[in-house]
Amino acid sequence: MNGSNALRFAALTGAAFIAFAAAPALAQDGEGTTVMLGGGAQVYPKYPGADSYGISPYFIGGFRREGTPIPFSAPGEGFGITILPRDSVFNFGPSVGFENEREPEDVGAPVEKVGFTVEVGGFVEVFPSDNFRLRAELRQGLGGHDGLVGNLSADLILRDENTYIFSIGPRARWADNDFHDAYFGVPAAIPASGLAAYDPGSGFYAVGAMAGLTYRLGRNWGMRGYLGYDRLIGDAADSPIVRGFGSRDQFSGGAGLFFEFNI
Repeated sequence: MNGSNALRFAALTGAAFIAFAAAPALAQDGEGTTVMLGGGAQVYPKYPGADSYGISPYFIGGFRREGTPIPFSAPGEGFGITILPRDSVFNFGPSVGFENEREPEDVGAPVEKVGFTVEVGGFVEVFPSDNFRLRAELRQGLGGHDGLVGNLSADLILRDENTYIFSIGPRARWADNDFHDAYFGVPAAIPASGLAAYDPGSGFYAVGAMAGLTYRLGRNWGMRGYLGYDRLIGDAADSPIVRGFGSRDQFSGGAGLFFEFNI
């Protein structure tokens, strides 16, 4: 495991620990807690705008009051904890996300390195009905791109309480000038690589869709997977890094198994 992957693994482990630290709060008044733990693999662009892909562990986890259905959790959103009860129409809480590093060799051109980024912020979500959710996230990058990023999502949710949860819906991704400069900007022309100087502005940089499925395979076992697609737009799509060395089309996906037990 190289330094970047080790840092990413440590960050994911920390986020998982923070999430599970709240589990004892559910075990009140003699009620138990059901814990979900599992993992698999996921494929994603090596960096925003890349045409190459990497593979990393896919963490599956959660907790809920014993005897209640698996709560809905959409793929592609930050790690978070809801402050209000999960059956609330409106909810909010902290959100932690991560963004991959970018090395010049990943691009194939002498662009500036962008370090692995931990993004910290919060989210708000609304359930107008049991089958529809709206969510907004806003996070600040710490290290790496140092930018402010936001995600807007809407999900249609279809479920059978004892068998499956399927969701699908659109996504829109926004970022400030720091994020755009880090991944899509070229401070000065690099004639040897054919890269012209480019100074992108802030704004929405991608739109797409995400679908996810959680399916029970037995009393304690199940699987979870997702597929996602983003299309770069605006200044991000016009970046000479993307046009010359990357792709406007960004695909992602992952799948894994989980096991549930009560504490």
